[in-house]
Amino acid sequence: MVLGKRSDYGDAKYAGVQVPFSEDIPKTVESYGLCGFDFVVAPLVRDTWLPPAPAVPENGALPSPLKQGDCLYINSSQWANQVVGAVSGWIQPDAADPVVRQRSVAALKAQLGWAAHLGLQAVVLPPPHAPGRCPNYAGVLNQALQGLTHMALWLTVPLIIPAPAPAPAPAPAGGADNGAADGAGAAVSAVAGAGGLDGWEAWHQVRAQCDHHNLLGAALQVGPVLPSAASLKRWGGEPVKALLLPTSAFTANKRGYPVLPKGHQELLAAFFKMGVQVVITGEACHAIPPPAAAAAAGPGAKQLTPAPAAAAAVGPGGEPLGFTVTDPGESHPLRPYWEYLCFLFRRLEVVAEQERQEASYRDYLQVPLQPLQDNLESQTYETFEKDTQKYTLYEEAVFRALKDRQAAEAAAAGPRDPLDPAHATDARGPAAASTSGRPVVLMVVGAGRGPLVRASMRAAARAGARLRVYAVEKNPNAVVHIQHMLRAEGWTEAVTLVSADMRHWEAPEPADILVSELLGSFGDNELSPECLDGAQRFLAPGGISIPQSYTSFLAPVTTHKLHHDVKAYKDLEHFETPYVVRLHRHYLLAPTQPLFTFVHPNTDAPIDNSRYGSLVFPRDPADGAAVLHGFAGYFECVLYKGVLLSIHPPTHSDNMFSWFPIFFPLREPVYVPAGGEVGVQVWRCCASHKVWYEWALSAPVAGPIHNVNGRSYWVGL
Repeated sequence: MVLGKRSDYGDAKYAGVQVPFSEDIPKTVESYGLCGFDFVVAPLVRDTWLPPAPAVPENGALPSPLKQGDCLYINSSQWANQVVGAVSGWIQPDAADPVVRQRSVAALKAQLGWAAHLGLQAVVLPPPHAPGRCPNYAGVLNQALQGLTHMALWLTVPLIIPAPAPAPAPAPAGGADNGAADGAGAAVSAVAGAGGLDGWEAWHQVRAQCDHHNLLGAALQVGPVLPSAASLKRWGGEPVKALLLPTSAFTANKRGYPVLPKGHQELLAAFFKMGVQVVITGEACHAIPPPAAAAAAGPGAKQLTPAPAAAAAVGPGGEPLGFTVTDPGESHPLRPYWEYLCFLFRRLEVVAEQERQEASYRDYLQVPLQPLQDNLESQTYETFEKDTQKYTLYEEAVFRALKDRQAAEAAAAGPRDPLDPAHATDARGPAAASTSGRPVVLMVVGAGRGPLVRASMRAAARAGARLRVYAVEKNPNAVVHIQHMLRAEGWTEAVTLVSADMRHWEAPEPADILVSELLGSFGDNELSPECLDGAQRFLAPGGISIPQSYTSFLAPVTTHKLHHDVKAYKDLEHFETPYVVRLHRHYLLAPTQPLFTFVHPNTDAPIDNSRYGSLVFPRDPADGAAVLHGFAGYFECVLYKGVLLSIHPPTHSDNMFSWFPIFFPLREPVYVPAGGEVGVQVWRCCASHKVWYEWALSAPVAGPIHNVNGRSYWVGL
C-alpha cells in the first residue's frame, strides 16, 4: 500500500520494515503488507547460525554452509521483489582476532552468495566495525560486486558513529602509538559534534575501496541526534538507497501518537523528494492510540479479525489521513509508525506540472546542441516554445527597449506644443513609434519557428510602436513554420522573412534593435558570442542588442549517478564532454562563482572570445568532507535593463525550463577534506573552425587538463 496514496515522488512511496528471522517468508510479507508496508528487510540466516569450520572435502564433496531451517528460504521469484535480505550484524571481517576475522569473511561470502541465488533485489550490510580501517570488509564486498548483475548492496551507515573510548596513554619510555582502537584512522569531524565520528567518512572509505561501484549504496541509519544540517546535504549527491528509521527515534505527542522531531521530519521530506525509501526498524515502543487500538484483536486472540466498524484514521494532530481503519493489519503495533510516514508523505507539496514534465530528464546526460552545424527538428523547437516564461521575458525586454527609444527621440525633438495640431495624435497610435515617423527596424537573428517574432510584435503593440521586422533563419524547414505564422497573424507586410545564415547575409538597412535566442546552458556554449559578434554589423550606431550580456557560473558538485553514467562508456572521450543535465540527485560543495562574461554589442578591437578563468571555492569545515565528481555550470543573462533571464540557482527565472545546467565531469572522483578548498581552471578556446572548453582541477589536488585541443568535444563554427 503506497504511502499516502501518492505516486509523484517515485520509489519513496514504498515503505519497508525490518522483521525477525522467518521460516515462512510469504506469510511474513503478507502480515506486514496488511499493516501497510510494501517490503520487508529479513535476516538471511538465524541469529545462532555460524559457518562450519574449514575442513578437507571428502571424495570431492562441496557441502553447503547453509542448512534447511537456518536460512531465509524463498521458492518463488514473486516474493523476492518484496524482500530485502539482511546480513548478520555480528560479522567483523576486520576483527583483531584472526579466528573471528576468518569466520566473519566466510559468513559474509556465504550469505551474499545465498542472497544472490535467491534473486533478492538488495541486501542490507552491517556497518563497518572499524570505520576508516576496514580493508577486509571492502575486499569481500569488492569480490562480491564483480559477480553481481542486479542485486544491490546497501551498506548501513550511521549518520553519527559513537567515538571509541580513548586509548590508554603511552608509557613514558615507550614512544609507541597505542591508538590501535577499533576506531583508529577514522576522522573525528565537527560535523558529528563531541564524542562522535562522521558517518560519511566511514561510507567513503568503503565505497572508494570498492571503486565507487554502482551496485553499492548507502542505507543511512538515523539516530535520535542528527549531524549538522549543512553536512546532511552532502548525501543529496550520494547513492542513498534507504533510510533506516528506528522506532526509538520517535517521541510521543500529547495523544500518545509516535511523532518525529522537526529536524527528522525535514530529513525525511528531503529524501522523499529524492525518491528514497524509509525502513522502520525495531519493536513498537509507543502505545497504540485510537482508533487503531479499537481495531486490535483482544488479548489472547490467535487470529486477526476485522474491526466491526470502519473508523477514520487520523494523524498526530488529529487531522484526517484520508483512509479508514478496516483491515486486520491495521491492528499491528507498527501501524502507527506507518501512518505517521503517510502523514509526512501526504503533506509534501504537490509536484508542479513543470516538474512532472522534467522528471524523465532528471540526471539524464545530454550532449549540448550544435545549432550552427545542425538543423533542429520541429519537435525540439516545439519543446522550447512551451517555455512561455522565457518569451514573456523577451517581450518585456523588447517593450522596454522600444519605450526607451521613444523617450530618447522625444527628448531629442524637444518639448511639444499641446496646441500644435501636428502633435495631437493619440499617443497609442502609430505616431508613437518615433518622432521621425519611420518604424523601428528590429531584426530577429536565429528566428527558429518564430516565437521571438511573436514576442516582439506583442511588445510593439504594448508600446504603441510601429515595427519593421526582419526574421533571419538558416534552417529552411523552420522557415516554413514562420511563413504559416505570418499568414495566420496577418504580419506578412510588417515582417520580412529571410532564409539565410546570419553570418553571411547582408542586411538592406541597419537595425535599431537586434534580438536573438542563441544562449546555451553555459551562456556561451552554443556560440552566441561568435554569432552576435558577426551579426552586430547589422546594428545602427547606438543600436540595442537583446541580450545585452551574459555570465557563466560554476560550482563543484557531488553527483554519483552522473559520474557513473559517464564512466559506463569506458572511454576518455565521454569524460571530456560537457553534458546538459537536469540535475536532481546532486550536492553543490560550495556556492557558485562567476566565470566568463560576454557583452553585446562587442566594442573590443580586435574581438577575441577566448577566455581563461581560475576559481577557488572555500568550504566551511562544518560542511564536512565530500567527494567531487565534477562542476555544475549555469548562466545569467541581462536581456535589457532590469530584465534578467537566468538558470543560476540564486536568481533562477520563475517557471522557466528551456535550459538545464551543464556538467563538466572529472575523470576520477576526488576526496575533499572538511574545510578543504576546491580549485579549478577553465579555458574557452577558439580556432577558425571550432570552439571548445578545457578544464583542470587545481585543488585539493592537481589533476590533468581535460579535452586538450578539443580532442573529445568541440562546437563547430
